[in-house]
Amino acid sequence: MLRYALIFFIIAIVAAVLGFGGVAGAMAGIAKILFWVFVVLLVVSLLSGAVKRV
Repeated sequence: MLRYALIFFIIAIVAAVLGFGGVAGAMAGIAKILFWVFVVLLVVSLLSGAVKRV
């Protein structure tokens, strides 16, 4: 999931450099959403692992 967020972020940077503002904004938005989904899943995974140990 984090890989996809980084890929969309890189595409957004390239699109911004080339002058495609709309595409860059969309890709940055997708990258931001994927990053936060990754963070939430990471926290859930860590919490479920901690609960199983107890």
